Amino acid sequence: MPPTPELINLAHCLTGEFSNQEQALAEPAWYVHLRLWHRPVVGLFSQGLTIFAEQANILKLDQPYRQRLLQLQEVSLNPLEIQVQYYKFLDPGEFRGAGANPSLLKKLTLEKIELLPGCVLGVSISSSGVGLAFEALPMDDRPCSFSYDDKVYQVRLGFATRAGKFLSYDQGIDPTTGKAIWGAMLGAYCFQKTQEFTLEVSSEPP
Repeated sequence: MPPTPELINLAHCLTGEFSNQEQALAEPAWYVHLRLWHRPVVGLFSQGLTIFAEQANILKLDQPYRQRLLQLQEVSLNPLEIQVQYYKFLDPGEFRGAGANPSLLKKLTLEKIELLPGCVLGVSISSSGVGLAFEALPMDDRPCSFSYDDKVYQVRLGFATRAGKFLSYDQGIDPTTGKAIWGAMLGAYCFQKTQEFTLEVSSEPP
């Protein structure tokens, strides 16, 4: 089944290269100047649309981090219900830099990623002056939990997007105290799209 127009619209809003330069210059004490990449990945899953994400400090563009995979999918058509499922890379280093160098994603297979149970966002859709607006929030109050190198990490996920803009609500959580220790601690990271990747977005094969 091909993706709905709403799902394609969400993917178009998400894909691209983004910068929060304006915000970082206005409030440098609270917001790091970041470059964010959302690259479409075609053919990995049998359903939905897939996006590779990573980011980098503007002063260290050769050291991108937080490699992750987002699967955008319809879980119901009547009424329409869209969810975002997160996956981790078993070896993030293998795909580090794929935001700027998408050819690295050609070697991506299902065997190189792992689904993160509970790391799912529900998407709400509304109208804005420039088309549809989307907000993706957790399905419950529990943070997304995963492990690397025998260490447990927790992230409270969330975002909003519309044409040309992306707001990240992501916060790193201290598993011991439950308090935010990095990310959108004083409000969302506000990104402007600086480069379009939307022509690369297509439906997954049946």
